[in-house]
Amino acid sequence: MTDPSGIIARRAAVQALDAILADALLMSELADLFAPLSAQDRARAQRLALTTLRELGRADRVLKGFLRKTPDLTVMNVLRVATVELCSLNAASHGVVNAAVQLVASNRKAAHAKGLVNAVLRKVSEAGPDQWGKLATPQLPKWLRQPLIAAYGNSVVQKIEGAHLRPVPLDISVKNDPAQAVDALNGTVLPTGTVRLTNYGQVSKLPGFAEGDWWVQDAAAALPAKILQPQKGEHILDMCAAPGGKTLQLAALGANVVALDRSEARLQRLHENLQRCQLTAEVVVGDALDHAGQFDAILLDAPCSATGTIRRHPDLPHAKDGSDFSDLIDLQAQMLDHAVTLLKPGGRLVYCTCSLLPDEGECQIDDLLLRHPQIIVDKSALTLPGVDPDWITQEGGLRLRPDYWPEQGGMDGFYIACLRNPA
Repeated sequence: MTDPSGIIARRAAVQALDAILADALLMSELADLFAPLSAQDRARAQRLALTTLRELGRADRVLKGFLRKTPDLTVMNVLRVATVELCSLNAASHGVVNAAVQLVASNRKAAHAKGLVNAVLRKVSEAGPDQWGKLATPQLPKWLRQPLIAAYGNSVVQKIEGAHLRPVPLDISVKNDPAQAVDALNGTVLPTGTVRLTNYGQVSKLPGFAEGDWWVQDAAAALPAKILQPQKGEHILDMCAAPGGKTLQLAALGANVVALDRSEARLQRLHENLQRCQLTAEVVVGDALDHAGQFDAILLDAPCSATGTIRRHPDLPHAKDGSDFSDLIDLQAQMLDHAVTLLKPGGRLVYCTCSLLPDEGECQIDDLLLRHPQIIVDKSALTLPGVDPDWITQEGGLRLRPDYWPEQGGMDGFYIACLRNPA
């Protein structure tokens, strides 16, 4: 049953922030926390938590003016959520302040802060909204910001940070006719063919979902399969398939797809989507480095830092510190080397990562060509509707950034390259 007071959703949002900021957990790891909530409360809790993470720098700046010292984490997170509601989401001040006081009052360890929360938030409700719009855009943490500045320059990084604050639309890939989905869902077709929705409710209740007419997939994430240009009947390996959007694209175009992933749990979602969309693929649980066979084409969406998805996952900068970059880069190189051995003569390989870091994209291709001089980078494969030639990089890959398409709602950061094994 939905809680009209919003206390349940706010409490879950605060608990999520506690786990992310104290224990470096990702939102995706907090399923048990949100599971008991109604669909409406769950959506509200996730929205509050994610918006607060996006706006954390601004919320802390506003609160700093009204706090003599930083309170315990849970109390601070109650204040952060309430400040974002008051200053960014334009919620009614009376309800927000009362709910925040109730939250700390019902928490044995935080109950002592009732007076503080009440006093601070009343001041925030009066002065915060005017101050909010004058504050600088929150910056990425130094562990990520510094390498991005080295790669793109400070002005580009500022644009990326601005893009991370904008509302994130829902992108879908359509099995058959995008025009029908546009009419049914009141969406728009992006230049690359993805359908984008800006106003939507529960995804599973939208027209065409139950019928399997489409699946959720960011516009940038939909490009690698299009660049691979799968042909009907081709034997194609989706090398790191879960959660499966690219497998669905390949299968919808008539390819014989082997969907490989080491995570059986993550492949469960692919099984469900294949069934819902009435598509077929051979789903295999296994390590990509151990897989054998010969394929007409391979799609390798390699494990990476996922730094290109922060616009949708603002928890990521708080749950990572960059310490795993080296291991990920080594794994990507191993996967690329192995993928080359699985290509038939004349076969093609699309390598991609949802990363903004050149070490996981451009540099990987430069290094691969040194190790495998017979491999050719196929720039012509990137000539697709909606792809700006300025996005093509020196070594022949495609660099996508969150600040692209600002008027249309942006896209995830991605790197994509198409490679060919000469006959």
